Amino acid sequence: MDTPTPANSAAPTAAAAPAKQTHKGAEIIIEYLIREKVPYLFGVCGHGNIGLLDAAANARDRIQTISVHHEQAAGYMADAYYKVKHQPVATYTSCGPGSCNLPVALAGAMMDSSAFLAITGNVPTTQFNRMPFQETGRYYQGDFPSVIRPLVKKSFQPTRVEMLPIALKQAFGLLRTGRPGPVNLDVPLNVFQESAEVPIPEVDPLVSQRFPGDLAALDQALDLLLQAERPVILVGQGGLIGEASAALMALLQVLSIPVVTSPNGKGTIDETHPLAFGPIGRNGPYAANEASRNADVLLGLGCSFDDRTTSAWVDGYTLAIPPTRLIQIDNDPTEIGRNYPAHLGILGDIVGCLEVLVRRARERLAGKTRTWPDWVARLDDCKATWDRYQQPFRDSDAVPIRPERLLQGLQRVVPENAIFATDVGVHHNWIVQQWKTRRPRHLLQSWGFASMGLATCGILGAKLAQPESPAIAVCGDGSFLMTPHILATAVEYDIPAVWVVWNNFGYCSIRDMQLGYFGQELATSFQKQKTGELYSPDFPMLARSFGVEAARVTRAGDLEGVLETAIATNRPYLVEVQVDREIRPVGTGTWTLPPFPHGEPNFRKLAGLE
Repeated sequence: MDTPTPANSAAPTAAAAPAKQTHKGAEIIIEYLIREKVPYLFGVCGHGNIGLLDAAANARDRIQTISVHHEQAAGYMADAYYKVKHQPVATYTSCGPGSCNLPVALAGAMMDSSAFLAITGNVPTTQFNRMPFQETGRYYQGDFPSVIRPLVKKSFQPTRVEMLPIALKQAFGLLRTGRPGPVNLDVPLNVFQESAEVPIPEVDPLVSQRFPGDLAALDQALDLLLQAERPVILVGQGGLIGEASAALMALLQVLSIPVVTSPNGKGTIDETHPLAFGPIGRNGPYAANEASRNADVLLGLGCSFDDRTTSAWVDGYTLAIPPTRLIQIDNDPTEIGRNYPAHLGILGDIVGCLEVLVRRARERLAGKTRTWPDWVARLDDCKATWDRYQQPFRDSDAVPIRPERLLQGLQRVVPENAIFATDVGVHHNWIVQQWKTRRPRHLLQSWGFASMGLATCGILGAKLAQPESPAIAVCGDGSFLMTPHILATAVEYDIPAVWVVWNNFGYCSIRDMQLGYFGQELATSFQKQKTGELYSPDFPMLARSFGVEAARVTRAGDLEGVLETAIATNRPYLVEVQVDREIRPVGTGTWTLPPFPHGEPNFRKLAGLE
């Protein structure tokens, strides 16, 4: 039988437990975001998230809320912010249509390994199964997580305040580890507003992911490279995500190997570097595809070998694996050997593996540099042939303005420290082929999901992530018209950005496919149906109606001056450029959509090489 301890006894006393505090669910979310150093909330209000916005209002001096005019724009801004900063922000949307406007941006981030926390409001738990206003899910209560199941790494739906701390900690741990991606926190309205005695969690320390692969395998990889006659390094987007540029440059100092990238890996190496030969694939320049398809050993770093990177896996156009021996390094085991057989597959962090290769190579070569002068000279000849062919078009004064001339003007004017973003469309193909990307995150693009609007809207998120840099978005007229409301947000929050509207009067990348496959077009040109006259809104007038300065360029000689003015104003500015819609990018690779046959590259013929 236990005996009570007398009050005046000398029994030891336990340390006092920390006093519990009562917090609303929304307060827990906002305070945890602040502890994670999240600087912004991007989103649109709704009855499902007013509780969250009340908590954000009380913390407005520590986290800024930016209201946009479409939820899709919030997602694009968050995606671009992460692409530039490699730190996540959060979005907020309301139940029903509010959150259902977000999936296209979530999909883009998921496909491009970009991360943000999507906080979605839902109906109160007390109304589950009663089909209340704007509930998503007729057959299962509050079922918005099922809407986005394939578009996020995970969806958490805390139905009590007590569930929030662990959900928040796990969400942030998940979204930025391994292969980054968006995570959803779906919160019923009452959970924002109800209170509980739960602590606001502390932030977990970041776990280093710089693990090298198998050391014996890396020694084998070095052997293969040193013995090769025509080695090539191929860097995918994993090089950008993994911040591998410095490690890559260290490797090139000891192994002077030609480098190509996937289109989505542009910027991992300065494309003016003597060993940089550009992006491979469908829209790659001549030297890049010549390098990759003639390599005897290919070191693939963080590359998924998608269809546009590989000329749709058609053998011999961009890659020939085998006989090319592929050394594939990736931190995602599902990528190794997925699209091409790996002669040597190494699971590991790209930077960690490169650092080992550099150390081993220095030891083996006793401080000397291994070079391949004949191989590099061959590729330099290909690069010179390409430039000779392109230069007259880059200098052309033709009207309408040639695509090559517009990109030449941009390359001359856009500062090296700028953020340069491209939307999806035929202009994207031109940018992949012609734009010289100078550094990591210099070029932002939507690749895997390729949804229109990332550049148009995301350029504001990119500018907030790197406010000291000019921010320029190149948008097709088709993509810009999908989300022109972003101009209002730029004015409301005084976010300087330049939009260059590439006006070719239509969805011309699809028009060109229609004409190529079928010989006719429908619903791809913007025109007045009664007369067939090409139609375009007055983009400068549209911009001015939002309070944005604007100009139209129709002559090549005016390009640089107008672009310089737009950037120098350091205010929201739109420049419309009318571009020749009948000029297509020259082909050095190919692409196909089965059952259609693949096209034959036309560059060698046009350049007089055959």
